[in-house]
Amino acid sequence: MDLQIRGVSKTYANGVRALDDVSLTIPPGMYGLLGPNGAGKSTLMRTVATLQDPDEGSIHLGAIDVLADKDRAREVLGYLPQDFGLYPNVTADALLTHFAVLEGIIERGARKDAVESLLRQTNLWDVRRSKLGTYSGGMRQRFGVAVALLGDPRLLIVDEPTAGLDPAERVRFLNLLSELGQRSVVVLSTHIVEDVSELCTRMAIIHEGRIRLEADPPKAVDDLQGRIWRRVVTHEELQRLTQEQTVISTRLLAGRTIAHVFAETSPGDGFEAVQPDLKDVYFSVMTGMYGGEPGPSSTPPPA
Repeated sequence: MDLQIRGVSKTYANGVRALDDVSLTIPPGMYGLLGPNGAGKSTLMRTVATLQDPDEGSIHLGAIDVLADKDRAREVLGYLPQDFGLYPNVTADALLTHFAVLEGIIERGARKDAVESLLRQTNLWDVRRSKLGTYSGGMRQRFGVAVALLGDPRLLIVDEPTAGLDPAERVRFLNLLSELGQRSVVVLSTHIVEDVSELCTRMAIIHEGRIRLEADPPKAVDDLQGRIWRRVVTHEELQRLTQEQTVISTRLLAGRTIAHVFAETSPGDGFEAVQPDLKDVYFSVMTGMYGGEPGPSSTPPPA
């Protein structure tokens, strides 16, 4: 069951065009929607989750017309927004049981089994009687997934799920999403390149409301072979380099600035070829050197 998004556009009342003719085909498995803050990711996710309507376009999940039949779409949809509230003085077991009732799981035995299964699946069983206000950021995110999984959805949308998590919690959370992606469509909306690189078999890069690239991550990386070069530069050299070459990103390493340049041939003395990765793909797209054209305000971001 694919998620088909066709020609979706959205302009807010303040004149901001958040989505501009977005079309995507999202197959079962883990799919990454990658882009900077303000790119339109959350707008697209809220639209797919039936929380707002686009100005134009269509969205289908298999045979379900998501925009025309929102109730039916919600029956097979799980959504974990970027920000969601919890009742800090309620236990995970009690609140998930409450949400299960709202989901329509009325029979006591079935509800108890569903709650236990989800708490075990999200590795929260041992802390099920702890108040949610005592949970870490990663634990709260995993509880959010448990709520989103009530009803066994065929489409799960997670919006910026690892922002603010410590490294250990991030790994646990990504492992959980990877398991879920084996049996349903999971859309991971994020600005963190590593999340997409580690999890997703397909991805799209969105910027200023437009899809700039849709690709398999390994193939996108392979397409940059021999086109990414690096060199250690001083601040003065970097200023000159940005005028002479296409600098896609810079980063500090041990007090030194390392510049990555997109070029079909060696930019000159001191440069060495780099084995590209998904960050190089992302920054090349953002500067318009790979995939679609960048928006008018695009600038080479720091790595």
